[in-house]
Amino acid sequence: MSSKKKSKLEDSDSDSGPDDRTPAKKKQKGSDKASSSGGNDEDSNMFKLSKMRYVNVREFRGKIMVDIREYYDSDGDLKPGRKGICLNMEQWNALKEQIDSIDQAVKRF
Repeated sequence: MSSKKKSKLEDSDSDSGPDDRTPAKKKQKGSDKASSSGGNDEDSNMFKLSKMRYVNVREFRGKIMVDIREYYDSDGDLKPGRKGICLNMEQWNALKEQIDSIDQAVKRF
């Protein structure tokens, strides 16, 4: 792979999770830190979407990111998995601007 391609890949805003500087907070079994209604705990920026999917607002390499990710249980600890997408603020704002159009497309099905 050429160095030009390699540096482009390294500059990607996507994140598979292994070098995350702010890992998910520990979650005890039976507890629900982030409610399904979109609320969050004062100490957490995690918002529950479904049983094991969360949105986490965090800092990564000095930038604010919106991380939508599947998590897994490892001996009672909630840990981020590889399945997910991490959006920078530009991507997050572009998604927000398209929400009405996306919602209308969903309703057509």
